[in-house]
Amino acid sequence: MPRSLPPLNSLRTFEAAARLGSFTKAARELNVTPAAVSHQIRGLEEYIGVTLFRRTTRSLVLTDQATAAAEMLHEAFDRIGQSVESLRSDGRSGRVAHSRSA
Repeated sequence: MPRSLPPLNSLRTFEAAARLGSFTKAARELNVTPAAVSHQIRGLEEYIGVTLFRRTTRSLVLTDQATAAAEMLHEAFDRIGQSVESLRSDGRSGRVAHSRSA
């Protein structure tokens, strides 16, 4: 049975906010508003049933659960980026790679 995943945009938003430590900086990187980042984070928290950030008036702190998840998501997005670059380089050479399932 396939895993149920939250929307990819929510995961990207969480990873950016966690890495940058700011909804405003994440919004700038993702070309959206800080309110959109807040909305994505809130939706992700509701989806998974876990608080990801402790919000104070002047700071944003990852919860313990979110810290480990943020690291794994960062690595996962890096791997996805590497895969896309690999596809681009294969495409430039004119080769099409086919993968066959057994």
